[in-house]
Amino acid sequence: MTSVDFLDDSFAFCFQSDWQDMARQMNTDALFIMDKGQTITGVVLRECPEELQTIGICTTEEIETRDAEWDQYEQWAMVNQQGVVLGWVKTSELYRHFFRVYKERQANYSLELEAVFNTSYDMFYISDGKGMTQRVSRSSERLYGYSPEDLVGKSIYDLEQSGVFQPSITRLVLERNEKVQVIQSTRMGGRLMVIGTPVKDEHGNIVRVINFSRDITEEKRLQEELENARGLLEGYRQELRKWSELTEQDGEFITKSEQIRQVVILAGKLAEVDSTVLILGESGVGKEVVASYIHNNSQRKEKPFIKINCSAIPEHLLESELFGYEKGAFTGATKEGKPGLFELANEGTLVLDEIGELPLSLQAKLLRVLQEHELVRIGGTKPIKIDVRIIAATNRNLQEETRLGRFREDLYYRLNVVPVNIPPLRERKDDILPLLLFFKDKFNSKYKKTKTFSQEALECLQAYKWPGNVRELQNIVERLIVITDQEVIEVAHLPEMVHPIPHAHARLSVNEILPLKEAIAILEKQLLKMARDKYKTTTRIAEALQVDQSTISRKLSRIK
Repeated sequence: MTSVDFLDDSFAFCFQSDWQDMARQMNTDALFIMDKGQTITGVVLRECPEELQTIGICTTEEIETRDAEWDQYEQWAMVNQQGVVLGWVKTSELYRHFFRVYKERQANYSLELEAVFNTSYDMFYISDGKGMTQRVSRSSERLYGYSPEDLVGKSIYDLEQSGVFQPSITRLVLERNEKVQVIQSTRMGGRLMVIGTPVKDEHGNIVRVINFSRDITEEKRLQEELENARGLLEGYRQELRKWSELTEQDGEFITKSEQIRQVVILAGKLAEVDSTVLILGESGVGKEVVASYIHNNSQRKEKPFIKINCSAIPEHLLESELFGYEKGAFTGATKEGKPGLFELANEGTLVLDEIGELPLSLQAKLLRVLQEHELVRIGGTKPIKIDVRIIAATNRNLQEETRLGRFREDLYYRLNVVPVNIPPLRERKDDILPLLLFFKDKFNSKYKKTKTFSQEALECLQAYKWPGNVRELQNIVERLIVITDQEVIEVAHLPEMVHPIPHAHARLSVNEILPLKEAIAILEKQLLKMARDKYKTTTRIAEALQVDQSTISRKLSRIK
């Protein structure tokens, strides 16, 4: 069987000498073609040909050429599968039929293609093999800021050069002679994912480039936000790790307060740089702990970490301790000389605690070390280069000391690069209970005890002002764990400074005019609390107040 294709996509001719076999294979609506002698020469089928011209006819009759035109036959017979002639069709009518069907189909295809182009959210961009724009979907207005009418007929090279899009995917396809997928930027600030596909002829030449573009501007924004969120999350994780490390280093920084959390965050940032640090705070708040944390998390953590209390060493010895001395520099000096703490801490960190107590004569030498990064030993003449990070700490108001002339102003500004203020414990009451429980567990473990605090004792300790801050709290808890005989530490066991014991002659009082019934209730409550703190058991309280034990139990149950 031989087929002959046409441009119209509705028909094809198939020819076979045994027309009866062919007839049995065809549908009833097929067109069998006969010559004037009523000899069946072919069948019209509904196929999809490519050109509206014959490219070959095969018949049972001998003819001069296989490229004969249709007009060899003036009329065409229409028969059914049984070979019965149903009618005759003129050649001209058959031509008109083919053209009509072709135009209808083409119109439908054009309509469908136009609908796809105009309704698609994504963009189609078609260029020829020379880069001239042939067709663009309506979404170009949204993505490029130009209508299809503005783009059709324009060169993609000119459009790229004028900044409509960058880069031109069509240009890349033509240059590489292959399919291309890239991210394209538009003059409107958008970002498109574009896939460019070449269409080639039978010789391998590109005749069309079809681009499919999808707007990923929003996806890119979301991706950037996601990356930012991931960065923030990682930052929070690092801060949390640093926070955990700090709280594990020393109980003085077991905390729930926002104030100390900010101190930890600042200390973490300072650990990443090499700036001079000034730590301010009352005695016992944990200045040395913060200094240790900064060093242990810095690039100097493997190097020396030396601390000195400037108020604990006499002035005539402090200079030699800090700066060292050469042999024979003074009476009692060793024969070999001695390096000072600055030299011993070289490449590491030196903590100058109580820097406010440093004599004025040594403040000038310290300033030179900070400015020049060098020192001269006592009795020496040769400068010694050093690389030391200085962390100073004090409980004094250095600004006030400077005003009074007791501290060098230039040294103060040199030290006060990044101040770290640690608030006293009385200003962060949220930390008292966690610290009490931490030290209780710590000293129970150390001394193999199982002591606990009563609720009243905890309330009393939390109400205390703690002038000695965390150091005082630590010492008191250790003392209570060691000396208290009972398993439960009660209010009566607390030091008098924490909870003064009322004297026997102490008077109960009401501080304002109240109805008698309310005043009696207040005095009764105060009396019961005082008796409970002193006698502990309801039996002894009942004996002291001379009432029944059941009455004491009932009234105490009402007191929180």
